[in-house]
Amino acid sequence: MATAHRDFQQQASNVADQAKDMASEATSKAKDIGSTVAHKAGDAASFVGKKAEDATSSVGAGMKNLAGTIREKVPEKGMLGAAGTAVADTLESGGRYLQQQGLSGLGDDLTNMIRRNPIPAILLSLGVGYLLARVTTTRS
Repeated sequence: MATAHRDFQQQASNVADQAKDMASEATSKAKDIGSTVAHKAGDAASFVGKKAEDATSSVGAGMKNLAGTIREKVPEKGMLGAAGTAVADTLESGGRYLQQQGLSGLGDDLTNMIRRNPIPAILLSLGVGYLLARVTTTRS
């Protein structure tokens, strides 16, 4: 009877060891899969970020082209000419900024502006939120 009891304990110990090994292997595989998924998600985010930066640069180039077109079409003198030139200058400098800085530069500048002027930033965001709420509730 004692031998049967020891054999049973040995078999139970073997089963427990096999279960531990299987659990360890499953954990290892789960970590590998998680690492692969995280790497692929990082690659996808990088790709999307690159495409967004490319699109921002394209918008900047479009703004600069529009500035050139405005300069060609507006009269050289008079109030209309001065206004057209001012608009073209603004478009050109904005386009240049977008091409050089991209979305990351725009985000950094916005963050710095909010840090320097927190109260106006909060008031502005409240106002924009209120306007968005009014627009979305009137359309419903």
